[in-house]
Amino acid sequence: MLLYNFRIALLSLKRNRILSLVIIGGIALGIAVSTMFSTMRHAFAKDPIPSKSDVLHYVRMDSWDPMKPYPGDDPTQPPTQITYRDMVEIMKTDIPVRQSGTFKSNLLLFPDQNIGRPRKVIVRMVFSDFFPMFEIPFRYGSGWDKRADAGPEPVVVIDEETNDLLFGGQDSVGKTVRIEDREFKVVGVLDTWRPTVKFYDVTQNPNEPPEGIFMPFNFLRPMQLQTAGNSDGWKSPPLPGFEGRLVSETSWIQMWVELPGDRALPYKDFLAAYVGEQKKAGRFPRPLNNRVQPVMTYLKERKVVPDEITAMAVVSLLFLAVCALNLMGLLLAKFLARAPEIGVRRALGARRLDIFVQHIVECELVAIIGGTIGIAISLAGIAVLNNWVKTILNRPDIIQFDPQMLLLAVGLSLAAGLVAGAYPAWRVCHIAPAIHLKVQ
Repeated sequence: MLLYNFRIALLSLKRNRILSLVIIGGIALGIAVSTMFSTMRHAFAKDPIPSKSDVLHYVRMDSWDPMKPYPGDDPTQPPTQITYRDMVEIMKTDIPVRQSGTFKSNLLLFPDQNIGRPRKVIVRMVFSDFFPMFEIPFRYGSGWDKRADAGPEPVVVIDEETNDLLFGGQDSVGKTVRIEDREFKVVGVLDTWRPTVKFYDVTQNPNEPPEGIFMPFNFLRPMQLQTAGNSDGWKSPPLPGFEGRLVSETSWIQMWVELPGDRALPYKDFLAAYVGEQKKAGRFPRPLNNRVQPVMTYLKERKVVPDEITAMAVVSLLFLAVCALNLMGLLLAKFLARAPEIGVRRALGARRLDIFVQHIVECELVAIIGGTIGIAISLAGIAVLNNWVKTILNRPDIIQFDPQMLLLAVGLSLAAGLVAGAYPAWRVCHIAPAIHLKVQ
């Protein structure tokens, strides 16, 4: 029966080709716009590390001013980062499988004289656990070990772009790079790694690309590094200069821990006990307010999806709804024009349900054809958007049309066909057959 209805639907589309093309074009336009902007939002809202997002947790503790909450939209939120002194102490526990404090610094890179002049580059300071924690892929070599953390040993990991610049894309493991006044040995070169959202540090622009150089965190002291990221403080350091900053209440470290399910609660208890001890020493004057949040919970709280993109996605879906509602009138006129034919079928014994299903099948066929065209148009639009992003942000193809978005596009197409055709199909199946029998 379905095949029969499908054949009738094809004949109906051929019978009035201009009207059919208008209806298909309306569906295609609505699907193209809605799919394109929904895919853009999906690129920013999707899980950046689905294999581990439930075990990776971002740590925050409220060591802020007792007289007023941390500035922001929500007064119950603790600072977005933690202090250096707190990072050092809480990293002494062995509860997490892996853990790393991290920040970025602006340092001077000295390439070979034949390549170019010295330049400022953003370097990410991390511990060795950072690379396996975030499953960062390597083209050559690997990250360093914990001995290099403790030294610290003069080693670095560079990304493929930096490797192309300094070493022509060759395997550079074992070669040296001069950063500031020191020589560092390359131990690893990253493979292509371009998360849409720089989820491990969303304190500034979450859409910027990852840093090109990674260095052991403990070079902080010997090189007296300054952060190039956000830095929040509410009281003057107890000591002057660099050492004063390290023991101050200024928060500028992002802290990540990897906690399988059976370790999350003990770690939270550990933090609560640590804050309790610090309160006895006169710190953490505010009520206990620790946050140990999985990746997606933290990203949603930080609102990494721009409001403008969400608004465009909502407007695009409303545009599709308007298209479907406008096509309702065209389908109604088309179906009512076949009223005599339908009257004869009813007189010969066809049920109302049979007539309804026949016209719904025709609507969904139109939706499938229009949806296919709309998906093709949206792919072209996504390519244009990716080219724009690459030009403006130097980010290659961050908007990906994945299987999830394909299913969404197909679902929207079928839904649009149903919305546009349900009422016309219901109207036409309720036509009294006797009215048209004499004419036939």
